[in-house]
Amino acid sequence: MQLDSRQRAALTAICDTFAPGDGASIPSAGALGAVPLAEGLAGAMPRARDRKQLATLLSVWDTRLGGLVLGTRGRRFSELAPAAREELLLRLGGASSERKRVLFQALRGLATSAYLLAPGESGTSPVWEAIGYPGPLGVKPDAPRPPLAPLSPTADTTLDCDVVVVGSGAGGGTAAAALAGAGLDVVVLERGGYFDDADFDGGELSGLSRLYASGPSATAEGQVSLVAGSCLGGGTVVNWTTSFRTPDEIREEWASLGAGQFAEKEYTQALDAVTERLSVNTDHSTASARDTVMERGLRALGWHVDAMPRNVVGCDTGTDCGRCGYGCRLGAKQSVTKTWLADAEAAGARLVIDTAVRTVDVQQGRAVGVRGTTTAGHAVTVRARAVVVAAGAIQTPALLRRSGLTDATIGRYLRLHPATAVWGLFDEEIRPWEGGMQTRYSREHSDLDGRGHGVIYETGPGNPAALQGFMNWRGGTAHLAALKDLPRTAGVGIITRDRDSGVVKVARDGEPVPHYRLSDRDAAHLHAGVEGAARILAAAGARRISSAHQAGPAYEPGRSGTFEEFAVACRNAGYRPGRCAIAALHIMGTARMGGSRDTSATDPDGATWEVPNIVVADASCFPTSSGVNPMISIEAIAYMNATRLAERLGRTV
Repeated sequence: MQLDSRQRAALTAICDTFAPGDGASIPSAGALGAVPLAEGLAGAMPRARDRKQLATLLSVWDTRLGGLVLGTRGRRFSELAPAAREELLLRLGGASSERKRVLFQALRGLATSAYLLAPGESGTSPVWEAIGYPGPLGVKPDAPRPPLAPLSPTADTTLDCDVVVVGSGAGGGTAAAALAGAGLDVVVLERGGYFDDADFDGGELSGLSRLYASGPSATAEGQVSLVAGSCLGGGTVVNWTTSFRTPDEIREEWASLGAGQFAEKEYTQALDAVTERLSVNTDHSTASARDTVMERGLRALGWHVDAMPRNVVGCDTGTDCGRCGYGCRLGAKQSVTKTWLADAEAAGARLVIDTAVRTVDVQQGRAVGVRGTTTAGHAVTVRARAVVVAAGAIQTPALLRRSGLTDATIGRYLRLHPATAVWGLFDEEIRPWEGGMQTRYSREHSDLDGRGHGVIYETGPGNPAALQGFMNWRGGTAHLAALKDLPRTAGVGIITRDRDSGVVKVARDGEPVPHYRLSDRDAAHLHAGVEGAARILAAAGARRISSAHQAGPAYEPGRSGTFEEFAVACRNAGYRPGRCAIAALHIMGTARMGGSRDTSATDPDGATWEVPNIVVADASCFPTSSGVNPMISIEAIAYMNATRLAERLGRTV
């Protein structure tokens, strides 16, 4: 995506309005060099349609026609005083039109992300200095060299194997190890690159650009932002090491939908194998300042709180741990690159990176391999006896559709864990970018409807560019003040187990388009979580409490406003698109396992009903949402489905 001078000028004006600096020591977005970064972020959007729409918007933004649409009575944006530009954006963010609100949030996210990611000319942003954030930690000079040896094709390539695995994350990595360990010849294809301890510098810009998927970055309605890993090891390289086994009540629910083994010994053994291989423990759960605040509030209320099980060995639960979402410099996180993929390669599996699979090759009702393209444009063909699809709950249904599968249930039952945050400002120093990523949690309100749907309370590491995604924007000065308060800010995250679902459709260009709106029931649960989080922070002694609603609800316990007024303000602001910052780091369903072709995309073996030697082995398989961090469940399903596939292939040799 290459902007022309008019478009770039419009983008600069937008970024400078969202991030004007202070007119003295803190520069504006344009002066900091954030605009080229914003342009690059926009250019990374995977769909040409989205890039074209943004380019068109920037072309008309600073025109009289654009002024008429934006409500300036035809005045160009460049003709407005800074205060009037800010007022225009605030009107956009509070508009009755859903499209205008979503547009505001997209522009806000682009501008403020770039502003907080930009390192400046010196490599140490004056914005970081103003908020007390130290910036990247740098690579560790004594870090071991990456141990795996994946292939990155430099020419058209054809490979033959027993099983080709598409995707190398929690599902694909685990499946590859199980299959290779059974004596099968395995090839793993990953669209991202390979990065390990020696590559990680703890920086947000390097981490986001190398380790995360470029899109889709939100649901089509703009209500929920989506976050997913994209590198060898997938989300296990960047996740927060939270390692919950599938709750018993969820196992029973999944079994009732036709995959009976979820309630049986087979799945228990798979969970055991995963937790053992990942070294899941509670020995590395020293509370961060964030977790200390949340635990203090929970105990004051008499609510449930417990230590978080984590898949780490030798974690410092300190400075490094707070940056682990951008790769673990210490090598403590037991990602699939450290565990299952290492096992797979040791058993003879071949790992291939920088290769995006576009189709599964299906002939006469059987999969005979896959076709993909490298980032450099080289064709990669893998011929195989079976295909394991583990591309994630957004990409997996798109791949199946591009490959000609027609079952109506593919793409349906998209499940998310919609999450938001409530913020507390404290007298004590928190430094949210330090300390254990997540070390405490509460299930106090995990069942709000008597059917297992509710919220879990957790904290999370707060590096500035990531944090801004859960902040509102009430003007440049107010936003800068909030950033300066970050060292003394603690957030309580609300993770909702959804009761209702969405769908992933496939556009004409073959790219997935996730559609998802919070139902009234799920929005009510999310709001109950917002109220609960506010109570936790108040009980912990917060001076000021605010939500992620764009309308800016806030109060100061015992000083200004009341909890009841805050709760009403949040409820009135609502949770419709553009009203409140909501994200989903856990994306599930879309090829769910079950006992009926009418209600599931895959059978109890994880095999597609149409093509029995295509097996799905990722979060797509979840019959409903897991209610807890899904990593352990994904790996257990992948282990189970791959083991079953190995047995079937063994019988056909």
